[in-house]
Amino acid sequence: MGRSPDLIESQITYPLVTAMVSAPKVSVARGFSMFGMSFVYVIFKDGTDLYWARSRVNEYLSKLAGQLPQGVTPTLGPDATGVGWVFQYALVDKSNHYDLSEIKTFQDWYLRYWLASFQVSQRLQALVF
Repeated sequence: MGRSPDLIESQITYPLVTAMVSAPKVSVARGFSMFGMSFVYVIFKDGTDLYWARSRVNEYLSKLAGQLPQGVTPTLGPDATGVGWVFQYALVDKSNHYDLSEIKTFQDWYLRYWLASFQVSQRLQALVF
């Protein structure tokens, strides 16, 4: 903490990105440096097994641990792929009878619980105000 973005970039982000881009089946490694922290996103080629990819990242992080400045401990973040993204929806009032607060109230007090309970049928797509 307390390091400038330039220092973070040169001493932490750049070494991590260059190491990750050389990992097998990696298509892109992107680094973002800011005041006191660094984020590196590693994107693997389509079809790569998620758990194999995460173990490669852990392997490469452990190799780099001794080369980074003292006090810097890189960690693997949570799985952030489409695998965990189950459902996306939008509530649209095509009839223009409801204002935004009524639609939000329906979402907050009814629909979110129906979705969480897995009791929503395939007719959800037909839900129209």
